[in-house]
Amino acid sequence: MTAPVRFPRFFVTSPAPCPYLPGRSERKVFTELKGPHADSLNDALSRIGFRRSQTVAYRPSCIDCAACVSVRVVAGEFEASSTQKRNLRRNADLVATLCQPWSTAEQFELLQRYLGARHPGGGMAAMDEVDFADMVEHTPVTTFIVEYREPSRDGVPGRLVGACLTDRQADGLSMIYSFYEPDHPGRSGLGNYIILDHIRRAAHEGLPYVYLGYWVDGSARMQYKVRYRPLEKLARDGWQRFEVDEQARLIAATAAARRSAIPLGDGPGKDGLGGDHLVHDHRAGGSERAALAQDLRSSA
Repeated sequence: MTAPVRFPRFFVTSPAPCPYLPGRSERKVFTELKGPHADSLNDALSRIGFRRSQTVAYRPSCIDCAACVSVRVVAGEFEASSTQKRNLRRNADLVATLCQPWSTAEQFELLQRYLGARHPGGGMAAMDEVDFADMVEHTPVTTFIVEYREPSRDGVPGRLVGACLTDRQADGLSMIYSFYEPDHPGRSGLGNYIILDHIRRAAHEGLPYVYLGYWVDGSARMQYKVRYRPLEKLARDGWQRFEVDEQARLIAATAAARRSAIPLGDGPGKDGLGGDHLVHDHRAGGSERAALAQDLRSSA
């Protein structure tokens, strides 16, 4: 006799200052991922806008704001722009390797350089080796790290210049958190290259989507996500593709902002893709896990 699947319990965090829109507050709904059905639960929740942080799945549940919109790239139909094609050619010699979700000192040192150069005052700056190991290794679902290295020389592995913690879901790849060499003299666009490689990887594996987390209209550092076409957003009626004209307008606005020297960052801005978003999504899990632990203790 098969044991019934227990419906997950959901919890809500207390309001806190929004890290993306000044003057706003954020609130999240979350649940714990555990047990033999963690993968299928994570898959189902991701399709309705949840993200994973270690053993917690969460999504925004703000009282008076719906600016955070889940977005995903349609991998099989992706068409690289001329800029993206140049990026792929420039970094084509990088060796990408799928690794088990085990943290290494080399990865942590790369993360520290990234944060020190791009986000020295952010909440992630205080992360130590144990915090990093928790982020990488505490996963109840199918997860791997993609390492990006320069070509090996004389049998010695090349320099690690990028890494991405990624979940493999039934319908795609979910990019949880990425970081890269911030000031490499011979390479630019490493954050965007990691996304492009995931799109290419998903298409090769026959997976429909690459989940990029949340796009926040009005947050400058989140606008890089609109550069990947075709792109879908989660609306009240389900996933909808951005209209061609709408996405072209957003891409043009992003390019104009960059020319005006508004700091948008190189690639990811949330959900671990390579900006402060880097792990507002991951760090967010800390408060959720604490609240969850408190609730579990009180109900024990």
